[in-house]
Amino acid sequence: MRGAGRGSAKARSKSSASPNKSRAAPAKAAAATPSRIKISPRLIAAGAGVAVVGVVAIVLATDHRAERLVQAGADSFLFQTSAAGLRLQNVRLDGASPQSSADILRAAALQKGAPLLGLDLDAARRRIEQVGWVKDARVIRLFPDSVVIAVDERKLLAVWQRDGRAGVIDTDGVVAPEADPGRFASLPLVVGDGANTAAAAILGPVLARPRLVERLDALVRVDGRRWDLRLKDGTIVQLPAADEDAALIRLDQLDQQSRILDLGFSRIDLRDPEMVAVRPRQAPTVSGANGAG
Repeated sequence: MRGAGRGSAKARSKSSASPNKSRAAPAKAAAATPSRIKISPRLIAAGAGVAVVGVVAIVLATDHRAERLVQAGADSFLFQTSAAGLRLQNVRLDGASPQSSADILRAAALQKGAPLLGLDLDAARRRIEQVGWVKDARVIRLFPDSVVIAVDERKLLAVWQRDGRAGVIDTDGVVAPEADPGRFASLPLVVGDGANTAAAAILGPVLARPRLVERLDALVRVDGRRWDLRLKDGTIVQLPAADEDAALIRLDQLDQQSRILDLGFSRIDLRDPEMVAVRPRQAPTVSGANGAG
């Protein structure tokens, strides 16, 4: 019985000691776990700055050899892609008129056989948009060997003459410098200071009248505020500064009633909304009576 008591005591002693050991284990594990190191953003930024300075110093110390190595690698890559067939063979031009095509292709300056991946398409687009014909442009690379140039051209409106010089203008009154006025005889002629910017507003109503258009020689801007219509036979149709549409409607009515455009008047004055004044081409000869003695 005594031996059994001592055995049970030893067993209790071992079992009572195990909880202490289990409680001590987490404490040792916690002590063994390293604490996290906090790095401030300023320290990271400072380190990045030191790295950048170091790279710059290396480049300077090696006399830009690193830059040359990078460039050599890029050149080698372009050569390999070109040898594999990625080189420019075709340039397609969309949206351009026959008159503008040569100027646009010249400005694009895309050389046949150049590595397709080496083309600076954005620079080509900027050059193309400097051409007077072009409103905006898009330059697109098509693998394996093509580039597409898509342009929106300015709508050419008229030939503008001022101070003995002529140019072709678009709907905004901007001159297209590459356009030869001699090649656009079909466009209406506007004359005078400010005629370029005012032309779009008057040409619509005028060009909608075929009988007037077939007789029209030029639209002349007067004092920067109104228009004279100069006809081919020398007749001058004077329009008012405001409400030009109403004046043209009155001219239509007179032409339907009496063919006023065919009567050869020197002037047809429509500036007064209440009346139309006309002036014959030649004033009637006044013969004076000889006094009888």
